[in-house]
Amino acid sequence: MAGQTESVLNAILSGIDEGELNPGDPIDENALIARYGVSRTPLREALLRLEAMGLVLRQPRKGAVLFRPSLEEFLAILEVHARLEGQAAGLAARRISSAQKEALEKVVAACEAHARTHGDDDPDGYYALNLAFHKLVGEASGNPFLLEMIKMNARKLLAYYRARYRYAGAIAESAHEHREIAELILSGQADQAEALMVRHVQFDRVTVMDLLAALD
Repeated sequence: MAGQTESVLNAILSGIDEGELNPGDPIDENALIARYGVSRTPLREALLRLEAMGLVLRQPRKGAVLFRPSLEEFLAILEVHARLEGQAAGLAARRISSAQKEALEKVVAACEAHARTHGDDDPDGYYALNLAFHKLVGEASGNPFLLEMIKMNARKLLAYYRARYRYAGAIAESAHEHREIAELILSGQADQAEALMVRHVQFDRVTVMDLLAALD
């Protein structure tokens, strides 16, 4: 039973991470039961866990839907998320290993190459590189609990970050900021790396309103 619950849970999380499920989407319980060959009990247990994570809302007589933030909820989550990402960058500047330095340089170079080659095209391709960059920084922090907190908060906003790269100039700006953050991390400038990462992750209120409208 526990294995079935984990299978359904991981399937829904993967759907969020890969953009197959978006804020406000209903969770089709019958489809999940049929797809994974599980009974309703482990499915409900998985939904309860997702609800505890703040990723799913269970509505009376309407079933479960993916969390969709209001403007104020978005801003509140973003405020916390930016600080967590910033803390990871600061810790990474002090703790990053030689192998992680090489990996970070490669992903930053890939971001820059994508921006040069594709411009504003292929935002989904760039978004995958963006995830790789932030994952590397989180891992380089050397704090698995912090990394898990970042992942949990990020899942509430992933669809909106993905949508952000459809805006003209957003990819080039992001790639440039990735290079600046990486240079600070690689040179051990912890305070500066933290501050720049916070600014990199944060959106202004108008942009948040635009992103909420784009996925409405």
